[in-house]
This record gives sequence, structure tokens and C-alpha cells, in this order.
Amino acid sequence: MTEVLDETTWQARAHAHAERVDAYIEPHLARRGSSVKHPVHDFLFTYYSQRPAQLRRWHPGYGVGLAGDVSAYAGLKGYVRAGGFETRASARSSTNGDVTVSAEYVATQRPLIESLHRLLTATAGRAPTFGCFGLHEWAMVYRLSEDETRHADWPLRLGATGTDDVVESHRITCSHFDAFRFFTPPARPLNQLRPGRDDRPAYEQPGCLHGGMDLYKHAFRLTPMICSDLVADCFELARDIRVLDMQAAPYDLVDLGFEPVRIETPEGKQEYAARQRGFAERGAPLRQRLIDECARLLTVTARSA
Repeated sequence: MTEVLDETTWQARAHAHAERVDAYIEPHLARRGSSVKHPVHDFLFTYYSQRPAQLRRWHPGYGVGLAGDVSAYAGLKGYVRAGGFETRASARSSTNGDVTVSAEYVATQRPLIESLHRLLTATAGRAPTFGCFGLHEWAMVYRLSEDETRHADWPLRLGATGTDDVVESHRITCSHFDAFRFFTPPARPLNQLRPGRDDRPAYEQPGCLHGGMDLYKHAFRLTPMICSDLVADCFELARDIRVLDMQAAPYDLVDLGFEPVRIETPEGKQEYAARQRGFAERGAPLRQRLIDECARLLTVTARSA
């Protein structure tokens, strides 16, 4: 450990983190309790695997210890007593002491860290492009009836035929596999690119909205090895990107307070590209922070080898 936080300090940071993300978690849980779906704000909780309780828990990251009453951490995955390795059962035997994420745990995560470092570095090194205009969401409903779409509770702004016309009149260049894989079968041949599950570093680029949202996924997959402040930063970026993602989608979400970005028009394309560029600029330092964290963690795994 390079630093140990006393109980007052780390509890204050944990409380501030929980309060920060509760602004997003509590409305989601309230909707879920009422069986109400929100196509924009529920996405980060339903598409990604991290659950609200996991997002809410603050972690200091590898290299920082927590002192005092550590009952909330003792026994969690990756954590050990500062004096050495303990099983989860023995870690729970006392609530006081110092806990930290162990170097041994970090070493077990080397394949994940290496793959994320490779993807993030490749993406950061590629020039951003801003000409996709969010057509991935249109390709996901291409040639479907309105009751077959992913968000069937919400009508298509231009109707099914008008939506298909937009898809057919544009050049689709989706570079993100996790968007491309949801294209309808007749839409897939229309994409100029063929991103695959295993070749993401060859395709992903920093202007992509889904690439920006995925910074949140990459961050929480590194939990508890990185500080949760970075995870929350990536979550807030992803939440804001999702708003544009759905404003530019073919759905009519005006009743939810989201005015459409009409990417089928020149003005809509200009607005989309400008906001996309802003998100790319906002995401760049977060991506670099994740790259730096991966590099730091890889030095730990090298020492543990």
C-alpha cells in the first residue's frame, strides 16, 4: 500500500460517491418497483452488467488501504487484510484493521487488464469520425413493424416505411460490434464495415457514441482495482451520451421530454456531429485515465509474476 485512509476520510468519500450516483439510481429503482420502463435512463442499468448496488459501493483502488471499521469491505472480492492474504471467512472475523486490494488479485486479472489496455490504446490512437449520424439505431428497426421494435411502447417518428427509407438513403458505417450485432438481418449487409466480437481494437474509434458509453463498462470491469470516482465519471458521461443516442434514434420520445435530433435532415446531421464531437472531447481524458490505470496495474501483475 502507498496510502492508508483513516475511517473518517474514506467514509466521507464513500458517502459522497453514494450520494452522487443515488441521483441516478433512486429514480431507476422507483421505476423498476412500479414496472415502468424508461428507454433512455434505464439503459445503463439493464444493458450493462453492473447492478445499482455495485455502482453505489465506493472503492479506493489498488494501492490504497482503508483503516478502522472495515466490515463493509472485509471479505469482498479482491480485498485482504493489509498484513497478507486471508480467506473471506477469516477476513470477516474482525471488523477493525486495514484492508486493501491485493497484488495477488490484480495478478489474476492480467488477461482482462491487457485486453482493455489494448482496446483503449487502439481506440485513443485512431482519429475520430463523426459521420455515422446515429444510424445504428435505425438499422436495429429496419423492416420491422412498430410492434416488433426494441422499444415498442414508443412510436417511430416517421413510421416503419419512413424509417426504412432513411436507412436505405444513407451510407451506414457502424464501427462498434455491440451496436452492429443488433442490426436486423436485412440491415447487416448495408453496413460498410464488419466489426466482430474479437477484432474490436481494429474498428473502435473515439467518435463513436457507443464507444464512449462503453468507457463505463471498461471502468466497472476494473473494479475494485481502480477508484470508483473514475467509474462514476464514466457513468455520467455514458448517461449523457445515451440521451443523444436516443434523441437521434427513430423513436418519438417527446412525451418523455426529449426533442428529436432529426438526423434525416442537414440541420439534424450538423447538430448530431457537433454534439458527438463534444462527447469525443469529453471522453478522451477519461479514456486516457483508464489507459493509465491499466498500465499501472500491469506493472503490479509483472511484479507478481
